[in-house]
Amino acid sequence: MTDSTLFRRWLLALAVVVTALAGLTGCASQDIGSYAAERPTLDLARYFNGKVIAHGIFQDRSGQVVRRFTVDMEGRWEGNQGVLDEHFSYSDGTKDRRIWRLTKHADGRYTGTADDVVGTATGQTSGNAFYWTYTLRLPVDGNVYEVRFDDWMYLMDERVMLNRATMSKLGVRLGEVTLSFTKPAP
Repeated sequence: MTDSTLFRRWLLALAVVVTALAGLTGCASQDIGSYAAERPTLDLARYFNGKVIAHGIFQDRSGQVVRRFTVDMEGRWEGNQGVLDEHFSYSDGTKDRRIWRLTKHADGRYTGTADDVVGTATGQTSGNAFYWTYTLRLPVDGNVYEVRFDDWMYLMDERVMLNRATMSKLGVRLGEVTLSFTKPAP
């Protein structure tokens, strides 16, 4: 077998692997536009205006719940600029805080920053859904890791929204965060 034949076989094998991976990636992602007809329509500036409480869990790759928490939030908006002040209380007694600075853009797009977020978070609403992605500096056992979050939020009714976030590092899934947001009754 000549070197050129081996090289062609290697290229063919590489093409098969790349095509298979591209196909798997395509199957794994949702399309935010597919929620356009879903109701009620989610307007983050309206939903996250005032008090909201969330209850959540973090599950590792095996599905084991390794952390439970609540989040007390207060949101305020002026025009297209919003601030979401989050106070986390974890089941082990630890506390944390994150303050999001959000901007509402045309066509349901949002951007946001926070002190522990690398760069700018980006998101898009469509119908009752919101897709939000960002990289978070996550402290674990004295180290800080940059972890990617892919959040999907679904407005169930005017008071309840569900959130499922996948955490990954370098494309490897680390676990999932599940949250239930509730606005107080009027």
